[in-house]
Amino acid sequence: MRTTSSLLLLLAAASLPAAAQTIYPLNRADILAGAPFDFKVEFPGLVDQAKLKLTINGEDYSKLLGKQAQLIPRENDKDASSLILRDVSISKPGNYTVSASDGSNTKTVSWNVYGTPAKPAAKNVILFIGDGMSIAQRTAARILSKGIEEGKYKGKLAMDDMPYMALLSTAGTDSIVTDSANSASAYTTGHKSCVNALGVYCSRAAKSLEHPKVATITEVAKKKGLAVGAVTNSEIEDATPAAMVAHTRRRSDYNDIVKMFYDSGIDVIMGGGSPNFLPKSTPGSKRNDDVDYIDAFSKAGYAFAKTKTEMLAAADNSKTTKLLGLYNTGNIDGALDLKFLKKGSVSKFPDQPDVVEQMKAAIKVLSRNKNGFVLLVESARIDKYAHSLDAERSIYDTIMLDNAVQAAKDWAKANGDNTLILVTADHTHGVTLLGTVDDNAPGTDMQEKIGTYEDAGFPNYGAPNAEGYPEKVDVSKRLRFTFAATPDHYDTFRPHLEGEFVPAIKDKEGKVVANPAYKDEPGAVFRPGNLPRTGPRAATQGVHSGDDVLLTASGPGANAVHGQMNNNELFRIMAEALALGPTTQAKKAAKK
Repeated sequence: MRTTSSLLLLLAAASLPAAAQTIYPLNRADILAGAPFDFKVEFPGLVDQAKLKLTINGEDYSKLLGKQAQLIPRENDKDASSLILRDVSISKPGNYTVSASDGSNTKTVSWNVYGTPAKPAAKNVILFIGDGMSIAQRTAARILSKGIEEGKYKGKLAMDDMPYMALLSTAGTDSIVTDSANSASAYTTGHKSCVNALGVYCSRAAKSLEHPKVATITEVAKKKGLAVGAVTNSEIEDATPAAMVAHTRRRSDYNDIVKMFYDSGIDVIMGGGSPNFLPKSTPGSKRNDDVDYIDAFSKAGYAFAKTKTEMLAAADNSKTTKLLGLYNTGNIDGALDLKFLKKGSVSKFPDQPDVVEQMKAAIKVLSRNKNGFVLLVESARIDKYAHSLDAERSIYDTIMLDNAVQAAKDWAKANGDNTLILVTADHTHGVTLLGTVDDNAPGTDMQEKIGTYEDAGFPNYGAPNAEGYPEKVDVSKRLRFTFAATPDHYDTFRPHLEGEFVPAIKDKEGKVVANPAYKDEPGAVFRPGNLPRTGPRAATQGVHSGDDVLLTASGPGANAVHGQMNNNELFRIMAEALALGPTTQAKKAAKK
């Protein structure tokens, strides 16, 4: 109920001109029937509640949504009002026209509420995300892991050998170039949003947890009795796995995201990032409170693993139905370091699982739920190595993702062929295969050793091992894998065997400069970057691009993958395959 002073303030402002209001969910939103969301209307100025009119399909909104919205007279203590209605849903599929009027101005948006089949086509869904994986990484991974002779590959990647394919556009509501949070959130909620957002529409709310929420696939799948899991080789709180559970405008809210994982009831989560689970009194903790989330998960029935050995033991235990795995304080090391070079943090964490091993363990645990499961599997460091312009590490982690895809396909075939498998990226990087670099070409100028067209020929990586990895990356004739968006850096033309490439740093004045650590390497060439060197947008690493990503699919429901699609449509593919929409009253009555 409004106070007298608030009423006078609103009435005084009613005569002021107002621009169009903003309605959330936004225009042309696709909403799963029965899935919860927050309904919000933002007005550009102060409004008189007596003059407000909010309708859905011509009738007062409360008739459909079942309750009244709360008026925020001065949101953020500014001269602008909002209406907010939390946790509502629409159970009947159809097209809905939403209108909001402040007495002078009217804004109208349309929503498409869709249902799903009465019976699921798939029992399980496994969504693979190669973070930042572009076409060039897939091509390079195929060359290294399968080989190529006289222009023909000697085999296909598991992610290639799938019957359905589409291009996904990844733009968000604020930009043609997105980040992992917004793009992964589109997959897990069916709603587009803005850069850095997870499970929310980006409104003018001042606090990151107060923006209008939309339901995640974890929420709707758990209501249907399915098990849910997320595994990654990034920190588990990072954007892509967090998209399975999180509702925040700021992807860096790691402490809140850990709580959201706990509150969601998700059955399996595995990755790095243990410091955000530990109470602040613990050395190395990154929490700002005294909650011990490892203890909280354990008390909630989760087996806890901090090494690959412990993970395998927990997964093999037939009584394990919930599993928390935290194998590194930061990101888990990528395949090249973990399996070959033993760089990164391998000496500190020698018993880390790779993505394939994590996925297999997750499937063992999740498949104990007879109703089925949803599993997100991320090879996160494809992206992180692309940011650092480290081609070989990015390619090896693409091979690792493909090994996981093959293992999932093998498991699905052996367990009834009732699993929908989707393989895609969340966004791209500006990367390409230019040709080869031949150390044996004449001269000492490394740039003159680059072969293009017929001079490129083929690289001489050795035959891959049983896991599909060449044993050596520092061969004499190797791929020339280049990056389009870069800071100033020194190009060494060679794999970085000493550790992940750090292309640029900031000097004492805060300006981005090429990392001098590589200046004196044999043949190194200074490359002027094309990204900002100063100011808030100064970049010490490469950045994302706005290209479409490739989606390949197999299994029941995969035939919905075709042509060019928006990334948020992937959620609907999963929802329809699993029949995640509500059962109608008529169907319920028939069952009785």
